[in-house]
Amino acid sequence: MHASCRRLAALLAPDEISDNTALLTDQRRRYTGRADLLLLPRNTESVRKIMRFCFENCIPVTPQGGNTGLCGAAVPDGGVLLNLGRLNRIRAIDTADNALTAEAGCILQNVQAAAAEAGRLFPLSLASEGSCQIGGNIACNAGGLNVLRYGTMRDLVMGLEVVLPDGELVSHLSPLHKNTTGYDLRQLFTGSEGTLGVITAATLKLFPLPQVRETVWTGADGIAEAVELLALIRSRFGERLSSFELVGRDALDLSSAFCRTAKPTDAPWHVLLELTDSEARPDLGGLLAECLLENGFANSVLAQSEGERQTLWALRENISAAQRGLGVSIKHDIAVPITRVAAFVERCGVALQSAFAGIRIVVFGHLGDGSLHYNTFLPEASDNGVYAFENAVNDIVYEHVLACGGTIAAEHGIGQIKRHRLNSVRSAAEIALMKAVKAAFDPRGIMNPGKLLPD
Repeated sequence: MHASCRRLAALLAPDEISDNTALLTDQRRRYTGRADLLLLPRNTESVRKIMRFCFENCIPVTPQGGNTGLCGAAVPDGGVLLNLGRLNRIRAIDTADNALTAEAGCILQNVQAAAAEAGRLFPLSLASEGSCQIGGNIACNAGGLNVLRYGTMRDLVMGLEVVLPDGELVSHLSPLHKNTTGYDLRQLFTGSEGTLGVITAATLKLFPLPQVRETVWTGADGIAEAVELLALIRSRFGERLSSFELVGRDALDLSSAFCRTAKPTDAPWHVLLELTDSEARPDLGGLLAECLLENGFANSVLAQSEGERQTLWALRENISAAQRGLGVSIKHDIAVPITRVAAFVERCGVALQSAFAGIRIVVFGHLGDGSLHYNTFLPEASDNGVYAFENAVNDIVYEHVLACGGTIAAEHGIGQIKRHRLNSVRSAAEIALMKAVKAAFDPRGIMNPGKLLPD
């Protein structure tokens, strides 16, 4: 251990220092980092003490939440790994302002449960919600299943408490619905991937609990037909549409076998959509079924109970787990305009098949906001050896994404895996501005080095 890190360790309580080296490896087991100290601060004041010391001694700091990220953003390369898992209190719930204040280490599922106990909904919903943490959700601007109605994390954060690199505390946790006093700093930290400071708490936006949910699984002959259905449901049911998920045939086959559940419909493509309403609407399911039948979407299954609803959602949510049986994949977290999704999937698939005979492509995602999980499996390798082909595969995928006016990162962030490609979606002027912001907040460059911004 470096001498300065030994001095830092002496300033902390014994239980704030960890020897859990599992924290150094990301959940995909793709990256394993190194750190001089693994720290588990007890509270915000302890985070401030750590940051002051690290700033004065130019020690790199990598903030870490639940370590569920897919881009290697929470894996350190020396210095201090700052795991926020012990900052896990719900500080306040305010039903008049529809707001909840939670510390950064709160597990998303626990925030959802606390909101529900107060008769409210916190709508962020992710496959990793049982282990991901609020600070990490904010740091990567998480999206998930309900973006269509409620927006991304950027739309759900009302205020932040942040420790700056020099240990200064910036705290604006008051549940204000309007505040036009200058630049909105919370928006800079949301999506910053730990490169500007350490998020220690947040005030989050709550909503009324849905009193009714109507869930439908529908088969479609093609993505274009699924897009037509999206437009139809939006025009008919407006803001009641909370989720609209696209599932390819291959993805459903894998998940159906994994869940040991029969496929709801037989079709090349599938849509899982859900309507919610904060008022009891016993007629909503009937109206939805009537709309589908009248417009030619008879190949549909409407959940008749909460158990059936959960079964349908399990088929969607277990796709990621199910595809692991195929081996290691080259993953893509992309988004294109909704009207271009069909063209992207068709053209990119042809190009990949031409370049890599026998490639298997598993497609699913959030069609309602145009983002897809586009995962490719190569016959050449089923282990981490597949990454030898990653640049070649990504060149093809991202070429087609950009040709459709899309982005290479929809909700997982940039981390270390995509930072060399940031200039493909951001201009030189934009990157220069980002670096200027980084330099203003972090003049000594200690915050999460090697992440997000290209060298």
